[in-house]
Amino acid sequence: MKIVQIEPIGINPDDLKKIETNFKRAGHELIHYDRKPQNEKELIERAKEAEVIILSNLPLSGNVILQCPDLKMISVAFAGVDHIAMDICREKGIVVSNAAGYSNHAVSELTIGAAINLYRKILWSDHQTRNLSDRQGFLGSELHGKTFGIIGTGQIGSQVARLANAFGCKVLAFNRSKKAIPNVEFSNLDYLLKNSDIVSLHVPLTKETKHLVGENEINLMKKTAILINTARGPVVDYHALASALKNNNIAGAAIDVYEKEPPLDKNHPLFEAPNTILFPHIGYATKEAIQLRGKIVIDNISQWMAGKPQNVMH
Repeated sequence: MKIVQIEPIGINPDDLKKIETNFKRAGHELIHYDRKPQNEKELIERAKEAEVIILSNLPLSGNVILQCPDLKMISVAFAGVDHIAMDICREKGIVVSNAAGYSNHAVSELTIGAAINLYRKILWSDHQTRNLSDRQGFLGSELHGKTFGIIGTGQIGSQVARLANAFGCKVLAFNRSKKAIPNVEFSNLDYLLKNSDIVSLHVPLTKETKHLVGENEINLMKKTAILINTARGPVVDYHALASALKNNNIAGAAIDVYEKEPPLDKNHPLFEAPNTILFPHIGYATKEAIQLRGKIVIDNISQWMAGKPQNVMH
């Protein structure tokens, strides 16, 4: 079976050699590339004979998939699969498995770190110190005692809830299906937005969640509230968010995901928004998470070959 890793996914070279050897012993061929393809033509050239494809968040269009006649399985080194033409995969009977759970701790810790950064003005303080200024005008806030609103209580959202509880926060949550999580009060979305000091997003990107938080939703938030998005960029209307921040309708934001992968366009609306921390999509990016991700990706292939597919996306 021909397995093609069409972009690097962070597996270190020594481990990659062991994986390649193990597959070879089992009668399979693993081909891997150390850089992303520069265009769709190059992507097709790499993938066209593959029976199994490994990729991270590189978009895989229907056009590419249709030019891979032997393709049977895609192992995605990522939690979301909105960059994969899932309709074509379903039509062709191609199994798509994701790297479920690999970044739970990484993303949840960044979420808490972003909230503390905004509340304690850490970036501002660093700037002041380096510019030979003092702390005049500085007064931060504590997480303790705040209401932490979590939209989406999957694995990451649930972990954020536990961490927020540990900091002494009251936790509100909104989820499309009913759940029971200790020390978490579930509510409707409007109630959460109106009553939370911190609103943190942890939902996948679907037709239903695109611009889930737009102008109307932001207007429900407290003027002292902050918004954190480590989920998917299009879940938030960033033009509406930038406007709200400029007009002091909310107090701040921390954003790790956008309409496209960074680098962003130089006129992105959030560049001019005050009290905003912008990360270049690093929520998942820890040594521990990347190591776990590689293991899950290879396990997904091995389990599928054994007739026991896991982490299958529908």
